[in-house]
Amino acid sequence: MFTYAPGDDVGPLEPWPLDNPASAYAIRKGDPRTSGRIDAGGAGHPTRHGMWRCTAGALDCTEQGDELMVVLAGRGRVIDHASGQVTELRPGVSHFLRDGARVTWEIDADLTKVFFGHKPGGY
Repeated sequence: MFTYAPGDDVGPLEPWPLDNPASAYAIRKGDPRTSGRIDAGGAGHPTRHGMWRCTAGALDCTEQGDELMVVLAGRGRVIDHASGQVTELRPGVSHFLRDGARVTWEIDADLTKVFFGHKPGGY
């Protein structure tokens, strides 16, 4: 069982370099660094959940799987390129992203989220 609340210590995270060609990362501002952990699922599985953290900055990426997230710490915005929708991110906010969505992450204060992802063909 996994239970997290805003402000909780989420435990150790590993560096997640912005080098997945399918995600087509592009840095827009600063030097954002990402880290994370897969708590269940992952490679070869249709689902995964875990933690993700990004330091201040801005980057574009293409989402790899449908994802429901809940922000635990930090603040910023995620902007959907197709619709222009801007979602303000702060502790307690949940948001859903679609597989293949091109988005901009604008992180004002180091952001930590817990996520659940689904990709029918597997990750």
